[in-house]
Amino acid sequence: MTARGIRTGEDAEDLDVEEVLALVNEDHGHRTPGDKVPPPAPPAQDPGSGRADRQHRATAWPEARDIAARAARTAGRAAGRAPVSVPLDAALGLTLAAPLTALTDLPSFDTSAMDGWAVAGPGPWGVREEGVLAGHAEPESLTDGEAVRIATGARVPLDTTAVLRSEHGHIDAKGHLHATREIQHGQDIRPRGQECRNGDQLLAVGTLVTPAVLGLAAAAGYDTLTALPRPRVEVLILGDELLTEGLPHDGLIRDALGPMLPSWLRALGAEVTAVRRLGDDAKALRKALTKSEADLVVTTGGTAAGPVDHVHPTLERIGAELLVDGVKVRPGHPMLLARTKDNQHLVGLPGNPLAAVSGLLTLAEPMLRTLAARPAPEPYTLPLKEAAHGHPYDTRLIPVVLRGDHAVPLHYQGPAMLRGMAAADAVAVVPPGGLRAGQEAELLDLPWASAGIEVCFT
Repeated sequence: MTARGIRTGEDAEDLDVEEVLALVNEDHGHRTPGDKVPPPAPPAQDPGSGRADRQHRATAWPEARDIAARAARTAGRAAGRAPVSVPLDAALGLTLAAPLTALTDLPSFDTSAMDGWAVAGPGPWGVREEGVLAGHAEPESLTDGEAVRIATGARVPLDTTAVLRSEHGHIDAKGHLHATREIQHGQDIRPRGQECRNGDQLLAVGTLVTPAVLGLAAAAGYDTLTALPRPRVEVLILGDELLTEGLPHDGLIRDALGPMLPSWLRALGAEVTAVRRLGDDAKALRKALTKSEADLVVTTGGTAAGPVDHVHPTLERIGAELLVDGVKVRPGHPMLLARTKDNQHLVGLPGNPLAAVSGLLTLAEPMLRTLAARPAPEPYTLPLKEAAHGHPYDTRLIPVVLRGDHAVPLHYQGPAMLRGMAAADAVAVVPPGGLRAGQEAELLDLPWASAGIEVCFT
């Protein structure tokens, strides 16, 4: 299931890259790109000072997403994210940083649109012995009353009147070609420049590179595209209790986030430069943060106020600014967003797998989308097939499958559970208080399709 109403770059014509960063990521009626990032939350306190304070200063879910997008805009400008020249086979998912202008007419010569015969003048026609195939040099001109066999995509001889399709002609015993139906002048000929002329702008700055864009670029003569580079992301896996293989045992559990996050981040448009396992080591965390050159650092776990939750104290020690310190969303409340350097941010994800997914969708997705100048999906809603229970004060994010014109909530929605998310097409945004069956829910599409997966709803 793909996102509804993805914007194209058509409205971004004649804009430079910085303006594209603002245009294609504008958040549909929310704050404009020129707005300042709100003042950071108070510095992280000692873990013992209590999670009640963090609960109190937690940010509303829509505002947290907005802060993340605008912080990324500021970081993108500070980093001076220069466009790069990328081979076509590596450009999928990037955003054009220069207009795609035709380097040739398309087609570049008059071309047969069908297999058949190129004919000149009225019939019947005498047929040449040698045919015309695609990829061959310009054939001899035709004279009135003459025809030649021609393949789809072949160059049409000069003075051709039309192309007669194979199924619309027959050759008599004397070798003359007859049409079985009336033909029109220029029929089944693609004239030179029918699609575009050399120098025409085909796509504007800000267009997302899709498979069709790659095909158009190749047809128009391109070997490389000028695009914004993928944001560089480093993943830091925290926690001494995590196993990388085998079954859980002796209080140890398998790490679900190490295998999941890199692929999810790549699907969101990132280049994952490293995945490091640090355990519960405050010194190792501090060293990793100070040495990282990534645009975005993503940590897992350690964002609460336990005895080995080192993220807040480490951010305070390195002088980071907390932009979001907790979000009013379930699961995933103890997520955070910090500015660690002028051109670098950190998204701290909770350690529970579904809570971490919530953090990805809330903070990492808008940051990566903005850094890459990818188009923002148009919001859309569908009625829920069943009621979705809500939290009294916080937003809830729940996995759903899309069935016809309804969204069906999935079970297994606990913070540590991935069973529901693994089968989901989208995530429903459930406001405080919940939604009744039949009520419209805002949906966030996941960055891949899950069509064909059979799901048990009980």
